[in-house]
Amino acid sequence: MSVLSLLTAAVAPGIALLSYFYLKDRYDTEPIALVAKMFVLGMLLVFPVMVLQHTFFEVLGSHPFFYSFVLSSGFEEFFKWLLLYLLIYKHASFDEPYDGIVYAVTVSLGFATVENVFYAFMEQTTFSSLLMRALLPVSGHAMFGVIMGYHLGKAKFTNQTGKYLLLSFFIPVFWHGVFDFILLSVQTYWALFMLPLMAFLWFRSLWKVNRANSRSPLRMVTREDQVKI
Repeated sequence: MSVLSLLTAAVAPGIALLSYFYLKDRYDTEPIALVAKMFVLGMLLVFPVMVLQHTFFEVLGSHPFFYSFVLSSGFEEFFKWLLLYLLIYKHASFDEPYDGIVYAVTVSLGFATVENVFYAFMEQTTFSSLLMRALLPVSGHAMFGVIMGYHLGKAKFTNQTGKYLLLSFFIPVFWHGVFDFILLSVQTYWALFMLPLMAFLWFRSLWKVNRANSRSPLRMVTREDQVKI
């Protein structure tokens, strides 16, 4: 594969998934400039996370459970969560529950896209291996973003802020850890575990998308405008 073809194949899954979830916003799509900014910041998160992972890997080792739930999912989801909390959670554009999903998926896919580019250029990559990564790690990051963003939306728009802020971090860490643990620990027939997991994550994520949209305060405004027309 040429360099351009390789780069396109590595970047395309993240852009496609981001477009899908962005267009799922039924009532008030988010500013493109802010979405682009969060995507780029998600890309930049890869570098401090890689440094920390390498440092802790050298000191504490690489037991599959520790690596899956701490070095990989713990560090990655924490930095995504922190970025969203600091820059998006109180932002004026975060004005309906689904917005949490949009921004969390954006940050997650920015992160996943850089990971995919590194993989494409550092490994002996084929189109089929990039397709597999699109179906698994890149798609997985999007699902973890949906889970995080859904609970951030509930934290902001319910009276149980503390509870849902904690869940917005710990639930993605759990599922991300399970995902990585399967890949690291199951040597044969891993697909028997991974395919049901991905099907479950997609099903639950699409349910959360619909649920978040149904709770939008802009929903009633839109209906009232339609009645007036």
